[in-house]
Amino acid sequence: MGLDKIRTVLRSPRRLGLAVMTTVAVALVAGCSPERTAQWGRLGLPEAASDRAEPMGTLWVNTWIAAFAVGALVWGLIIWAIVVYRKRGEGTPRQTRYNLPMEIMYTAVPFVIIGVLFYWTVRVQNDVLEESENPDLVVNVVGEKWSWVFNYETAERASVQENVYDIGTVERIPTLYLPVNETVRFNVSSPDVIHSFWVPAFYFKRDLLPGQPTSFELTPTKEGVFAGKCAELCGTYHSAMIFEVHVVSAEEFDAHLRQLKTDGQVGVLEGHADQNRITGLEQREEGE
Repeated sequence: MGLDKIRTVLRSPRRLGLAVMTTVAVALVAGCSPERTAQWGRLGLPEAASDRAEPMGTLWVNTWIAAFAVGALVWGLIIWAIVVYRKRGEGTPRQTRYNLPMEIMYTAVPFVIIGVLFYWTVRVQNDVLEESENPDLVVNVVGEKWSWVFNYETAERASVQENVYDIGTVERIPTLYLPVNETVRFNVSSPDVIHSFWVPAFYFKRDLLPGQPTSFELTPTKEGVFAGKCAELCGTYHSAMIFEVHVVSAEEFDAHLRQLKTDGQVGVLEGHADQNRITGLEQREEGE
């Protein structure tokens, strides 16, 4: 760019603003790692690590696209109205009591948008909540104040012949081991307050309600170490309710089970036995 062109740009506020925005955009993109750039393409989602990620990620991205489209339309209409119907002269503009086509439009269009989003949400929900008859592994997860218990039902696996478990405390972060590319059923429960089992890389979260055990399935599709946490504010040490998920090969997973047995972590832990019932529920059942 010659000196004369630079002076021309600097003299024009519009061109100067465009040049500044272009420079900033190029600098931001150039300064980002490939991982960060890819995350932008997923609109903030981490890299997927389970088979539930595809439908959930697609719903997430498409919902944001719809939101951006609605936002662009609304702002476009606002700017159009400002420009076209700006004040011209001192006379009073023509007064309109109602505009029936427009009123029908801005009443019907939101219902159409909500209906489409609801339909796709239900479809994705049905897909991610589908369970098989015979999963490869069953893990009973107990969330309690304030850590996690992972019970592995492994009587027929890895020559362990017994169920084993891993447990965490406020001071010790527990580790959940899972075999890659194997279907895992999680039976989740809470003996005290509401917790929430969440592994962001799995694109799945399930609340644990006291007295209401539930289950879900997924298949880890990528080996690695992933963060897990409680996504429900559950009390004083909520911040301590974190755990690690190690997705490993089948051989490494079986070796971990054998190590748990060697360490004496054999059996099934159900959390606080004296808090397995919601306060007042037992009295109500006795009176029925």
